[in-house]
Amino acid sequence: MMRAWNLPILFVLCGSVVAAGSFLGGDRVTAAVVLVVFVLLATMHSPLVFPRSIGALEAQSRSAVDGRPVVFWRPGCKYCLRLRIRLGRGARRAHWVDIWRDPAGAAVVRAANDGNETVPTVVVGGRPHTNPDPAWVRDQLPGPA
Repeated sequence: MMRAWNLPILFVLCGSVVAAGSFLGGDRVTAAVVLVVFVLLATMHSPLVFPRSIGALEAQSRSAVDGRPVVFWRPGCKYCLRLRIRLGRGARRAHWVDIWRDPAGAAVVRAANDGNETVPTVVVGGRPHTNPDPAWVRDQLPGPA
């Protein structure tokens, strides 16, 4: 769980150091802008941007019932972030599994990708798709509830 927060914490710490340097140098506006940018970067790379993750077994059983895609992801992955942003509000209509929090999810991803933990891996109808086009994933989502 902690490694999911390593990159966001690093962004905030680095931003704080750079902002403190600017602040002590008398440039308060630059310090504020730098700090805001680094906090936004930290937020974008944190688990907070993604819908609540569930376990792989629970996601797969729910998907079998409701037909929603299962998205396997990890914090800090730029491709996962791209998928999440491009899905917009529709992202909540998929089941999300953080492979760093769920060993069973990591095992599913490794089985689908020749032993590699390549994410995002999206499972639709029991078939895995590695780093699919976000438009295609959006088409696989069920209509709004």
